[in-house]
Amino acid sequence: MNDATSDVLLIDDPSPRIRRLTLNRPEKRNALNDALRGALFDALREADRSRDISVIIIRGGGSCFSAGYDLGSPNHDVERSIAKADGWWSRHVVNNWLEMWDMATPIIGQVHGWCLAGGTELAAACDLVYVAEDAQIGYPPVRLMSPPDMQWQTWLMGLRRGMEALLTGDAMSGTDAVTAGMANRAFPAEDLDAAVLAVAERVAKVPPELLALNKRSAHRAMEAMGIRDGIRATADIQALGFHQPASIEYLKSFAEKGVAAALSDRDEQFNDYRETNTTTGSTS
Repeated sequence: MNDATSDVLLIDDPSPRIRRLTLNRPEKRNALNDALRGALFDALREADRSRDISVIIIRGGGSCFSAGYDLGSPNHDVERSIAKADGWWSRHVVNNWLEMWDMATPIIGQVHGWCLAGGTELAAACDLVYVAEDAQIGYPPVRLMSPPDMQWQTWLMGLRRGMEALLTGDAMSGTDAVTAGMANRAFPAEDLDAAVLAVAERVAKVPPELLALNKRSAHRAMEAMGIRDGIRATADIQALGFHQPASIEYLKSFAEKGVAAALSDRDEQFNDYRETNTTTGSTS
């Protein structure tokens, strides 16, 4: 086993031809700050270039996959430089999620615990997604901030399920995510590591050049149906959210009350997320 460690990302090779990346900010529920996003994409690019790696797994350390972008720290365009005109944030993160699609190497998302907001975008950008049955997957920022940066909901779950997710911001369980089409399969949380590794080992038996073509074939079919243009178009709509009165007041409350209090106020009337669980960090 080949192991490497950084402060925010753990890297190991648990089996031949398999690279595993573990988000390592458990005290912040693996919130995606600049350092973690930068380390993640550096590691993805390195693994994609390697002729010794056929499959990449992304998982979260600690109690969850990721609670989303870190709202308690500055966020910059660390993933790919883009002009900072209005809407630069959503456009630059979409650029990188689509970069994951364009990589030759299949990427598996392994989701347990909370998978929220930007964390769902990371999972959706993976080629395969396996979840714990009791995972909680949702996009609560639609309640007061904006539509998603990368609007995957209608593409992966269809209009009706996607619309419900966007209009309520409610979370779904891992089991429900499989039924809805967001994930491939769900497993008991204690079995998830072994189950995902078993899938990765099966994938790794296929020659890497065929894996690359098979992955590209699936994405080309979706692109023929408009997924890439559709996701870019909805990224521009996301930017409009920040100009709405509700969003302006909500973002002001971050400075007045603190991020954690603002998130709790948002979810109190829904009786979910922060209001039904004790959490740490300022995310989602």
